[in-house]
Amino acid sequence: MIRVFVLDDHEVVRRGLVDLLQADGDIEVVGESGLAQEATRRIPALRPDVAVLDARLPDGNGIDVCRDVRAIDSTIKGLILTSYEDDEALFAAIMAGASGYVLKQIRGTDLVDAVRRVAAGQSLLDPAVTQRVLERIRNGVEQPRELASLTDQERKILEYVAEGLTNREIASRMFLAEKTVKNYVSSLLAKLGLERRTQAAVLATKLLGEHPH
Repeated sequence: MIRVFVLDDHEVVRRGLVDLLQADGDIEVVGESGLAQEATRRIPALRPDVAVLDARLPDGNGIDVCRDVRAIDSTIKGLILTSYEDDEALFAAIMAGASGYVLKQIRGTDLVDAVRRVAAGQSLLDPAVTQRVLERIRNGVEQPRELASLTDQERKILEYVAEGLTNREIASRMFLAEKTVKNYVSSLLAKLGLERRTQAAVLATKLLGEHPH
């Protein structure tokens, strides 16, 4: 049984999603919410396999929820629901550690399929775009000015952040204390002019913007 949490502020949409997901009998919706803060509190307690998260909410967004939930429990997979497709939204999803993001215009059967695939550990993020994001971080030649100011250690940590790892996971990969990683993340965000990981749109325009491929 795949356990799913649904976050969407439109009750009609939410009811439709719940009915759609539970129709075949292999998915159980264990919780639902229309507010970001409530969802951030409830999802870790319910421990679903997949959280389907609306990108835009009255009190926040699903990308922040994804990042906050995965910081508490990285086994919970995030699937972002968005009404528009662009590099910035995708980049923000990557930065928050989401397993994928799907457009609201998606056919019902495709959404159910997406939830099953994410639950099975697959990523629905376009590997080419994810690769492009990572290349922007790694590649010294095309780098925006801000990235050039990062130390090798900060750049490595930014790569891990872009791959969706939590501070704890980065710490174990780099044999550092979690607090040290947190300090590095704060430092590199400050250098990049960002206040938090999910202000990724700013970084995205620099990394995925008008630079030659």
